[in-house]
Amino acid sequence: MAERSFADEVNKLRLGAGEEFHGEGILAVTKALLQSGVSFVAGYPGAPISHLMDVLTDASGILRELGVRFEHSASEAAAAATLAACVNYPLRGAVTFKSTVGTNVASDAIANLASGGVSGGALLIVGEDYGEGSSIMQERSHAFAMKSQVWLLDPRPNLPGIVAAVEQGFELSEASCTPVMLELRIRACHVHGSFIAKANRRADFTLKDAMEQPRRDVERIALPPSTYLHEQEKVAQRWPAAVRFIRERELNEFFAEGAQDFGIVLQGGLYNGVLRALELLGLADAFGRSRVPLYVLNVTYPLVDAEFTRFCTGKRGILLVEEGQPDFIEQAVHAMLRRAGVQTRVHGKDVLPMAGEYTGGVLLQGVARFVERYAPQLLAGRASPRAARPAPAPARMEGNPKAIAIRDAVSQVQGRPPSFCTGCPERPIFTAIKLLERELGPHHISCDIGCHLFSILPPFNLGATTMGYGLGWAGAAAFNTPETGKRTLSIMGDGGFWHNGLTSGVGNAVFNRTDNVLVVIDNGYCAATGGQDVLSSKATNPLRATNHPIERAVRGVGVDWVRTVDQTYSLAKMRQALREALTTPAKGPKVVVASSECMLNKQRRIKPLVRKGIAGGQRVVRERFGVDADTCTGDHSCIRLSGCPSLTIKSNPDPLRRDPVASVIDSCVGCGLCGEVAHAALLCPSFYRAEIINNPSRWDRLRQRVRSAVIGWLQGRTDRRLQGLAG
Repeated sequence: MAERSFADEVNKLRLGAGEEFHGEGILAVTKALLQSGVSFVAGYPGAPISHLMDVLTDASGILRELGVRFEHSASEAAAAATLAACVNYPLRGAVTFKSTVGTNVASDAIANLASGGVSGGALLIVGEDYGEGSSIMQERSHAFAMKSQVWLLDPRPNLPGIVAAVEQGFELSEASCTPVMLELRIRACHVHGSFIAKANRRADFTLKDAMEQPRRDVERIALPPSTYLHEQEKVAQRWPAAVRFIRERELNEFFAEGAQDFGIVLQGGLYNGVLRALELLGLADAFGRSRVPLYVLNVTYPLVDAEFTRFCTGKRGILLVEEGQPDFIEQAVHAMLRRAGVQTRVHGKDVLPMAGEYTGGVLLQGVARFVERYAPQLLAGRASPRAARPAPAPARMEGNPKAIAIRDAVSQVQGRPPSFCTGCPERPIFTAIKLLERELGPHHISCDIGCHLFSILPPFNLGATTMGYGLGWAGAAAFNTPETGKRTLSIMGDGGFWHNGLTSGVGNAVFNRTDNVLVVIDNGYCAATGGQDVLSSKATNPLRATNHPIERAVRGVGVDWVRTVDQTYSLAKMRQALREALTTPAKGPKVVVASSECMLNKQRRIKPLVRKGIAGGQRVVRERFGVDADTCTGDHSCIRLSGCPSLTIKSNPDPLRRDPVASVIDSCVGCGLCGEVAHAALLCPSFYRAEIINNPSRWDRLRQRVRSAVIGWLQGRTDRRLQGLAG
């Protein structure tokens, strides 16, 4: 069950020629694919392009009408390999995944595809997950484009530009017989806007045609001696064809070219940020009219020497705005201009940071430094962003009670690390591990990619490494030694398991006779990428095969010792399974499958049903937990061993006790873990479970009246006894 439904929005994909499309960037990409006559699309979900997969899934009916094959691939490598259909046939195909982790996985297929080249149009749509909103290591897709000589598009982040990039990407691929990578940054994926639509069209040459008229060209296969020919083709034919297409079709853009004797060269994806910086400096208006010459690289690889020479000739200096490192483009421009004998000075990482996201503030300061160097008169009367920095804290706070209060408050507030969602079924797994550490001591723990990686942060502080998606067990492979009685513990999610873990983790462990332990967290979805179904999902999916248990898969590749815990919220069961795995005398790989539904997806699934039931007058029971403040001792073990966002503290109502007591806020979903961890698998006496009943029956009302009467009588008796003692 995906985190967001596009069931209503996909109707916009039916818009015809001349109609105006309004919507989100991801939806516009899908419309552009359909307008381009795409034959097939494949991909693997991951931010920031997870929603593209969700849109394609919700648009399955429209895709079928147009004869478009859509496949939710097992991995990014499987997705990229799908483009093999473009090698021998004039088909247009697109694949999508996040970069750079997805591009790492897909790089073998991309390299082979780029080596032999393509006959059709091959488009790789990658979500460039870089900067402050990123969830991965900070690398760039640019390196992959250069390595395999795949052309890289980085369009201006507006819907007309994005749609044009999709259409032109196919055309560029066909004109140069080379795959094209379209890079979409986080904000571009979710930008809203409009464009004039074209009619959707079926492919002229279909997948059916290809299957009924099979072709082969042995020279397109990456096998010597053809591979030597491929390299020569790239340099002598494909590259010149790509440059010629880029120039003739004017894919890169020039603005205000002769306005000044200096200018700015920028990646297309940074256009909005640079224009905003110029506007704040009084050098552009709100409609994008710049007073500084701009050369916008909607194609960042290959670079076009003639266009750079044209832009730089007669200019004293240019600022190259290239986000991230290494500075691939800046180095290439230095060499390019020197070869052409153009002496224009190139600035870039000398006025902008070498690494990190180019946010609005960063761009404002960098552009201001550059303009100040070449035309300070243009900034006359405007405070420099550097000069406008806040004064030192003591100067600002002197005589300012509000500033002093803020300072004092900040000193008391601790940074809160990201953690599991309220009621997450993965939290009790790590609670059980923490409790086992008290019995068995610490173990080396190898982590994986997924929600479970939050275990490395407080309050659990568990996990030493993470090597990649599905590589949790492989990350502990070196520790397969008989010289110690300890076993390592590895963690892997169900998404990582089906992506890469079954072969690289489980198969590798069986083959090498490991004696270590793997915990596979089976929450029913690929939760970290947005809640998409996987092979072991328990829901019935009309488009995909599900209900293939993980336990059967690991037994199928040779694991004999397997335990499945079907209710992770039971700390007793989780601790017992983990204790047995870590201490059993049995040799060989050991797998614990910890299975409970992702609470976030569960809430998405049941909340609409609850609302519908309440509105329809049905009896609906919801559970909540609470803490009796008079009973709570202030131990807070429930918080230390859980970290649930619905658990907090409040002032102690007892005037003789100073320690704050635990409290449960309204976000509680009633999983019950807090009470279990408070007394190592038994409900802490201070916790109580309450049932909230909507549309109660007559029996519910009678029972509530009886309960209230009995409790009131008991409380009254206690009060009378206490009054008697006081007397």
